[in-house]
Amino acid sequence: MSRIVYVNGEYLPEEDAKISVFDRGFLFADAVYEVSAVIDGKLIDNAAHLARLTRSMNELKMTAPATGEEITAIQNQMIERNGIDEGLIYLQVTRGAADRDFAMPKDAAPSLVMFTQKKNLTGNAVAGKGISVITVQDIRWKRRDIKTVALLPASMAKQAALDAGANDAWFVEDGFVNEGSSNNVFIVTEDGKIITRHLGNEILSGITRKTVLELAKRENLVIEERAFTPEEAYEAREAFATSASAFVMPVVKIDGHILGNGVPGPIAEKMRKLYIEMAKAG
Repeated sequence: MSRIVYVNGEYLPEEDAKISVFDRGFLFADAVYEVSAVIDGKLIDNAAHLARLTRSMNELKMTAPATGEEITAIQNQMIERNGIDEGLIYLQVTRGAADRDFAMPKDAAPSLVMFTQKKNLTGNAVAGKGISVITVQDIRWKRRDIKTVALLPASMAKQAALDAGANDAWFVEDGFVNEGSSNNVFIVTEDGKIITRHLGNEILSGITRKTVLELAKRENLVIEERAFTPEEAYEAREAFATSASAFVMPVVKIDGHILGNGVPGPIAEKMRKLYIEMAKAG
């Protein structure tokens, strides 16, 4: 049985779900998106995701296709129709369809698309082992704070990591680490301080990042929001990445440098445990 996909007011079998070839999301990557986790059939941190979606649309002067309440209702319908107990729900908003022109159309109706993915988030076996990453040059545009669908550089970075026998890539610019291919990144110093890059146009303001920092503060862990170099990361006691699809993912190797004992560190494990507990508690 195929998934049900939402396309502009219709719930359709995925094989029947279609979008115009003139849609600007297809032609110009003129689109924004969000991915929310689902645990026990419930959306996690969804209000924050929708607030960021609104910000992304506003930054691009894009008309919203629906209110936040309407979008949430559609998301819950998608969860129910697809029987998602644990997994992800993806939503994408485009400026709409118009004859191809670099100038942005003033009268195009925005498009709204959603689909779900069943995925074992809480019992991810990879998190128990940790991942390896490589660093790559950051070739993306300068407004990474807007969550657009222009993800080819991120896809290229991810593939470069896989080709090198690693799991993921961290973007480096002007000698400093920005973020991962689809996540925010953290290192833990020898004295237990958590360091993650400060917010700005250089990185996406991660929803999971924000929640993890709040949990860390609650645990009285020391946090420093600043840029760090790959060399600092090589010398770190541990590292981890945060995202809606992986929660907290321990990193055990960076550019071939093994961190700590080569296994997930205690702070990364603690933050993952706390995040999952928070998510399940609702």
